[in-house]
Amino acid sequence: MRTTDFSRTPPQGQATAMFVGATRYRGPLSILTLTLTWFRMVRDMKRMRGYRWHKVYWEFPYTLGTLAFFEDRDALLRFARSRHHRKLMQWVTDGTKNATGGYIRLYNAEPEGYSNGIWRAEGGEMAHIETFTPLSAENGGGPPVRRA
Repeated sequence: MRTTDFSRTPPQGQATAMFVGATRYRGPLSILTLTLTWFRMVRDMKRMRGYRWHKVYWEFPYTLGTLAFFEDRDALLRFARSRHHRKLMQWVTDGTKNATGGYIRLYNAEPEGYSNGIWRAEGGEMAHIETFTPLSAENGGGPPVRRA
């Protein structure tokens, strides 16, 4: 069901700002050294007002990435200014001694979305939508959802 109320969803569903980033480290020693600052940074991040949820992912051979969700963009940017995050970013970008590449993307959630069942604030029903959300080239509403 379409909604603008995500108050009953898990923390990441309540977030309106998302961080996606990854760093390709030089090797195992760089990743080991990273952990000294990284655990402090995550501890501080979890304590910050506006933090909702995060997950770390790995890609072969030495890339670690993070998905992090925050209440809003300001909460995300406050975290970016935190001392442990700044220290880590300075270490990562110290030439190519510790890492060989990285990126950060910031995303904002649309106010509307979809929820069903126990995560629906307007009632606990599981139900499909009657019409698709319109594409940018479609005027008016989207086409009807046809059940198989």
